[in-house]
Amino acid sequence: MATRKSTSKSRRPVTRGKSGRPPRQRHAKAHAAHAAKSPKKWSHHVMETSDAMDIQHDVFKTGSAESIAQSLKQSSTKSRRRKGTPFQSAMSMLNFYINRAGKNLPKTRRDTLQQAKRKLREAFGRAP
Repeated sequence: MATRKSTSKSRRPVTRGKSGRPPRQRHAKAHAAHAAKSPKKWSHHVMETSDAMDIQHDVFKTGSAESIAQSLKQSSTKSRRRKGTPFQSAMSMLNFYINRAGKNLPKTRRDTLQQAKRKLREAFGRAP
């Protein structure tokens, strides 16, 4: 009895996420548009298609740390598009913005955003 080897080259591999499921097709157009652009702009793609939470437009460009913290707290508690706790979502979004800006973020703005982290911890009743 002759057995045939299956050629894996003829099949297209299925990429699976952490859960073992194939990727969702909800953002298929966004993924296709992103693939056509430079792969260096991944953070913009994340901000556009992320399921993290809905935040106020230009919240990080406002002046005070308190207004940033309060806006993030309000957005994270109202959002149904988050996976973790409201505190985790708000803090991760703030960290993502700081890391995304990188070395281009002026020191005064970085200090304001670090102060916003402290205010966010206080707003959620966490230890500083």
